[in-house]
Amino acid sequence: MEISVFFARLWGSFFVIFGLLFIITRQLGKTIEMTDDKAFVISTGYITLLMGLVTVILHNVWVADWRVVITILGWSTLIKGIMKVGYPEQIHKQAQRFKKKQMFSAVFLILLGLFLLWVSL
Repeated sequence: MEISVFFARLWGSFFVIFGLLFIITRQLGKTIEMTDDKAFVISTGYITLLMGLVTVILHNVWVADWRVVITILGWSTLIKGIMKVGYPEQIHKQAQRFKKKQMFSAVFLILLGLFLLWVSL
């Protein structure tokens, strides 16, 4: 399996699952509240950093087609992981801005996930 297809299926499945869970359980709001806890933000930051780093190392493909979405996801995830580990207070401030856009964020995740799954067929 080509690495681009693998990452499209991985990220696509991840986004669809989490988007649906956020809508069904309203968990996104609870997760946003958990950003008060620096230990929580930093510990999830290591996972986020690792996911981004793996994606960037294995898929740093800057081309003018759908595969660039994977690369941008990798870099943005890596940067977010660095921010969570190094600047957890800033992450809390950013999370508070998303509080009112929970449903939009969940729908966006689902649509992005469906797009990635579609292109991986």
